[in-house]
Amino acid sequence: MAKLSYLLEKLTYECVCGSVNREITAVCYDSRKVTPGALFICIEGANFDGHSVATEMVGKGAVCLVVSKDVEVPVDSDVTVIKVKDTRYAMAFISAAYFNHPADKMKVIGITGTKGKTTTTYMVKSILENAGMKVGLVGTIETIIGEKKIPALNTTPESYILQEYFAQMVEAGCDAVVMEVSSQGLMMHRTQGFVFNLGIFTNLEPDHIGPNEHSSFEEYMACKGLLFKQCKVGIVNADDKHVNDLLAGHTCEVETYGFGEGADLRAENVELYRENGELGVKFTVTGKLNADVKVPSPGRFSVYNALTAIAICRHFNVEDERMKDALLKAHVKGRIEMIPVSPEFSLMIDYAHNAMALESLLTTLKEYKPERLVCLFGCGGNRSKLRRFEMGEVSGKLADLTIITSDNPRFEKPEDIIADIRTGIAKTTGDYVEIVNRKEAISYAIQNGKPGDIIVLAGKGHEDYQEIEGKKYPMDERVLIREILEENKQ
Repeated sequence: MAKLSYLLEKLTYECVCGSVNREITAVCYDSRKVTPGALFICIEGANFDGHSVATEMVGKGAVCLVVSKDVEVPVDSDVTVIKVKDTRYAMAFISAAYFNHPADKMKVIGITGTKGKTTTTYMVKSILENAGMKVGLVGTIETIIGEKKIPALNTTPESYILQEYFAQMVEAGCDAVVMEVSSQGLMMHRTQGFVFNLGIFTNLEPDHIGPNEHSSFEEYMACKGLLFKQCKVGIVNADDKHVNDLLAGHTCEVETYGFGEGADLRAENVELYRENGELGVKFTVTGKLNADVKVPSPGRFSVYNALTAIAICRHFNVEDERMKDALLKAHVKGRIEMIPVSPEFSLMIDYAHNAMALESLLTTLKEYKPERLVCLFGCGGNRSKLRRFEMGEVSGKLADLTIITSDNPRFEKPEDIIADIRTGIAKTTGDYVEIVNRKEAISYAIQNGKPGDIIVLAGKGHEDYQEIEGKKYPMDERVLIREILEENKQ
């Protein structure tokens, strides 16, 4: 229950009819969830416009409509109509007020960028919790509130859901929340209604350009840059060539991190290491903090992820030793996730499911000079064939052996998808085998692992299912590996 005038106090609006001096029992943007006494926000989406059901919502008991264009309401109804410029923008502020501004009761950290968001959020959570704080998380994989884990539908949820999560985090005693902030989320005003304490930029590469996403790279970059007009302190990757354009018009204080001499926080003396099948990096942090750091995750991007996390946690006065200890323990499901199967070779699970991500991963792993680099992957059904050709070509060029298998075939035959991947590999001289059943393919990779090999299971990452003909079947690669190792003992 909340006063309508209170819900609207941070918005510019026109009261078309009715009164703002009334009680609201619920805030809804889904027409199926409207109840008597509710405020209904008319959202215009790609396939449905809430304005088209305004009269129907009044019939279901809505006492207030928030609109951005004219609607007809029954003459004899006691309904308040509030007109705003953008109903998505308004929803963010109304939702924040409805849940009594929960973001103001925590430190809120927002991370944007093309890559590194997910890993960095978990690193930050690990470090801050190691320092004794209670931290909520909102991201691509899941939302974490205390012991509760909620699978994610979007990287950044709709503003109402986000504010509801924040309220639950406050109730659970969270001191801070770290969240991934997508360009779509920023463009669609999902993160309005509050100010981030810290806004972070990892990197920018062409991605999410196309129908129903961003019309151009310039729009994509501009949307990412919106975060730095909505945070108190911005922490940005000084090495990224787009950083100055991204910061255009920023309203926050700015700090930098990277490898370059001008960065406020720098990584120096980077050293790759390999111990008992584990791959990682060691480096020295200099500048605003001085420490030697070890991260059990491979490659230069792992240095960036760790450096980003350190730059953030420095603002919470975390002791160096606690920070270093937490970085050793921070693991992200399905993101360069090392799975110990043998001290003689390395095996990891990674979500790389397009050519750009796979090329970045395999190029990084080649720096460890493996005896053989083995790449196991498939591609999703009912998706672009071009992705299959490209991933096949990348793996054929960079891996010593490619094991082509099934991913989420959906409504296609796995054999047809594999044939498309084979077309890409055929452009290279790379060796490959085809094993349709993913468990059998993983078993083949493990049983044929040689000393010094690095084996990558790519594409599934954190997913714990396989989608076949419209149905999701349980399939977690970690479980498959355990089963294979048990079967091999017998």
